[in-house]
Formats: sequence, C-alpha cells, structure tokens
Amino acid sequence: MALSRSAQVAIRAPLLSYNCNPLDADPTGCVHHETDGLVLVADGRITYAGPFASSRIPAGTNLHEYRDALLMPGFIDAHVHYVQTPVIGSSGKDLLEWLQTYVFPIEQRYADLDFSRQVARLFFAQELAAGVTTTLSYCTVHPGSVDAYFEEAARIGLRAGAGKVLMDRNAPAMLCDTAQRGYDESKQLISRWHGRDRLFYAVSPRFAPTSTPAQLEAAGALFAETDGIYMQTHLSESLAEADWVRELFPDSADYLDVYDRAGLVSSRCLFGHAIHLSLREWTRLSEAGAAVVHCPTSNLFLGSGLFDMRSALVAANPVRTALGSDIGAGTSFSPLVTLNEAYKVAALRGETLSAHSAFYLATLGSARALYMDDRIGRLMPGHEADFVVLDLSASLSLRERLRFADSLEEVLFILMALGDDRCIRATYVAGRRVHDRDNASILI
Repeated sequence: MALSRSAQVAIRAPLLSYNCNPLDADPTGCVHHETDGLVLVADGRITYAGPFASSRIPAGTNLHEYRDALLMPGFIDAHVHYVQTPVIGSSGKDLLEWLQTYVFPIEQRYADLDFSRQVARLFFAQELAAGVTTTLSYCTVHPGSVDAYFEEAARIGLRAGAGKVLMDRNAPAMLCDTAQRGYDESKQLISRWHGRDRLFYAVSPRFAPTSTPAQLEAAGALFAETDGIYMQTHLSESLAEADWVRELFPDSADYLDVYDRAGLVSSRCLFGHAIHLSLREWTRLSEAGAAVVHCPTSNLFLGSGLFDMRSALVAANPVRTALGSDIGAGTSFSPLVTLNEAYKVAALRGETLSAHSAFYLATLGSARALYMDDRIGRLMPGHEADFVVLDLSASLSLRERLRFADSLEEVLFILMALGDDRCIRATYVAGRRVHDRDNASILI
C-alpha cells in the first residue's frame, strides 16, 4: 500500500531545473533558476514552478520554506544493485574476482524473503537520504528479492524499476536458473508489478557471460512481449570481461552484438558501464535509441576503466546517458559524490565535465535515458513532484567556500566537489516529504 499523497503542498526555496542538454546547447538557455521560487503540488504532481508569489498559494495549503538552499528535481540512480548493499566497500579487486569473492556469496542469502525485505528497507532509506527519488535496480535470481524491492518502493510511493537477475551458467548453482525458469518467473513478476503504482519492470540478464544464448533469446522474448517494459544489463565493464565474451560468443561481431542478436538493443534498453566500446557499438547504440549508464565510483574502485563521455554525448551520434551509483562496487549512495568522481574520470581523459552538464545528467539527462522525461527530471507543471532540497551550509567547508562563489555554476561545482549526503536537507516523493535530515520523525 503506497503512502498517501499530500493533497496540496507549497514549497518556497531557490529553484534549479534544466530544460535541455547543456552539452549540446548554450548552458544559460538550458537552466531554469529562481532565486526565490515557489513550487505548488496537488495530488502528487507539480501545478506551478516559478517565482514566489504568496497570492499563488491556495488557502489552507501547507507551506514549507527553505533558506540558503537549492530545490532540484529528485536525483535518478539508473544502475544499482540493492542486494549488494551489505558488501559495499569490500576490498577492491578486478570485476570478475570481486563478483566471485563478495557478490555471489551475499546474493545467495536472498532466498530468505525476510532478509530481502530488511535490505530493501535499508537500501531505500539510504537512497532517500541521498536525494534519490527514482531507482533502477538489479535484484537476484530469487523472485522474492524482486517482491521485497517493489513492496518497499510501493509503500513509499516511489517511481522505481527492477528485475530478477537471469543467470544460467558461470555462477554458483544456487544462483542459477534455466532459460525456461528464468522466463517463467520473470513473466510472473512482470504480471505482478509492471505498471502498478509508479513501478516498472526491467528484464535483467546479469551480463552475457552468465547467460547462455538460449537465455538471452528468452530475455529478448520477454522484452518484446510487454509494452513499456525495460531491459538492463552490463556491457564492456572491464577488458577481461570483454575478452571472456569473445571466447563465449565467437560468432558475434562484438560485445554489443551478443545482445543485439537476442533482440536486446533498442529504446528502453540500458547498458551499465559501457567503457570499452568500438565506434560501431557507439553508433549502433545511438541508432537504436538505447542508453548507457555511467558508474564512475564503481569503475574507479575496481579499476575497470574510464568512461568516454565525449563518445557518448558529444559525438556525431550521441547516446542517451544516465548516471548510476552501482552499489555495491560503487562506493557511495550520494549522487553528489558520483558527480565528483565523474568529473575526475573526464579529467583523466583530458576532458571537462561542467557543473551544469553534471547536474543535468543526474536529473533530466537520466530521465531522458529512461524515456521518462515527460514525467520526472524537471520542475514543470504536470510532472511528478519528486524533489531534493540541497543545504548550501551543510558543512563548515562548504559554507565557507560558497562565500567566495560568484555564479550559479560555481555554486554547483562546489556542491559536487565538496558535497555528500549531509547536503540533503529534505527529499520529497510525489509531494510528500519522506526524508528530513533534521527531523527523524519524518523518515519513512
């Protein structure tokens, strides 16, 4: 049962939102910024977002006011493994060894529904405390792990997606299904959750090495059979992984072609990491309207490589791009920390990620990658009322540094360089305040 939506809410605060991509347009024309702004919400949706005027507030409406703050659309975490929450911060090794050492053992515990529910509740509490209002997560092979995730998301009222991981080889026996069982269990989960409340399902083959061609074909069938469904998987995260794929699928042109042959490269298909791609793969992703998800804290932690933002977003054939925490190889729930690391990844490639581009990617850019920019990612009438309120005096270092900032872009850069979850003053979902840093009684 979802938490009830507030009938009418008014929030007064400085506002920031984007209406286009600062990477391919004049950044100043992409920014909607109000130094004294007002957002009005009715029945979970925005009815007004603009300059403050007390005359606009309907009589009897509860007014929330935030000073020395910045209200933005809620952040989007487009690639995360909620089930890996218990192993975040495990000693960094290369991807394949890390999976065997930490991930596969903890994922076996999700055969226990009570354990799944405990972790799901912890996971969402941490995402909300980090200002994340939309998540797309991998679960485990166990259907109960998916049920636990969606039960908690529905209780809070979140827009959230997930899927049962499909694996029928190269994994512990307790984590393997079969092509047929994976199809059947996924089909039941889709029927139970996809399109309910604000929830959506993602067919989720973990990555090509842990699925046979038969299972990938079954995943393609699942994806083709349900309107509005998503697909998520991993692509070219590490060089060793890519070499393994070439051995397992010698007839495929490249890593992406493995998925393409199964009907898994199109719109609403999201590929995590996508670090070591050829020009042909970038071009095919663009043509298909597929998306990639940049996971910088994970990529740096495991030494997987440096994501090519220029090939993704600035090339002749741009690819929809989102941001992900990739918990548990990722090391922070905070999108501010993720943006900090994304800036460093770009710098190591000799490129610059501007502050406006970074915050666009964490909001509207990720919404576009999900084909949900008609409902989330912006402050505009008709959109779902998911917000995060950033505290500009959350720490002494932040407060003192911001005294010397002389532009909005500098303020944003300082936030992503020095900020973390302490900056999240409040988080709203469908107009309801579900996290308040300074009032524990607000916590869901």
